[in-house]
Amino acid sequence: MHRVFAVDLRGFGDSSTADGNYDEATSAEDMRHLVEHLGVGPVHVLCQDVSGGLGFRFAATNPGDVLSFTAIETTLAGFGLESLADVTHGGSWHVGFLAAPGIPGMLLPGHERQLFADWAYPMMTAAKGSIDEADIDEFTRTYARPNGWRGTAGLYQSVFTDDGQTRALAKSKPLTVPVLTVDGFSAPFTEQTFRQVAAGKVTSVRLEGVGHLVAQEAPEALSAAILEFVEHVDNG
Repeated sequence: MHRVFAVDLRGFGDSSTADGNYDEATSAEDMRHLVEHLGVGPVHVLCQDVSGGLGFRFAATNPGDVLSFTAIETTLAGFGLESLADVTHGGSWHVGFLAAPGIPGMLLPGHERQLFADWAYPMMTAAKGSIDEADIDEFTRTYARPNGWRGTAGLYQSVFTDDGQTRALAKSKPLTVPVLTVDGFSAPFTEQTFRQVAAGKVTSVRLEGVGHLVAQEAPEALSAAILEFVEHVDNG
């Protein structure tokens, strides 16, 4: 049996959007304080999408708090994340857009539902019907809050202000805990990334017929992969 904490990162969900820093380093430190506050360490860490960088930073700098690391459809600054902004080679416009200081908060309020329903989810998913109206309603609600884009913007900005920090951290403090990588229909960039930053065993899973939003599109398959991985870790 495991107890699961689904964390609203700084600026996401129902967490605060007050003035302050929303970069990867600050959010990684938030994670350290949260584990300490809850008194639950060491923990199994799971990150998806743009949270991969802060999750890696937390795990690399606080190895005593971490039992394992699961990375889902994510990569890191310095290991290919920047290339996802290169629209001339298959990247997407939204990476640079969300990272542009002040622009998301200026242009997106009032258009949240249109962005999610008409562009983001159709583009990112392969499993038809995996995102329903209730999902869109919830995402729209949280992003439509005052300053609701601060968390997202802060993490995307970290991609372009990293300046080699993540590569240096991976070189000096590679992950020593067991790592699970999960990729969907795109190239196995999660596996390719985390095999470069892990000093221990890496287990990789590729889910067919699944897009970028693995947790939403294939919750049963993802849960099975995670539970099998965690069981092996817990049993030594």
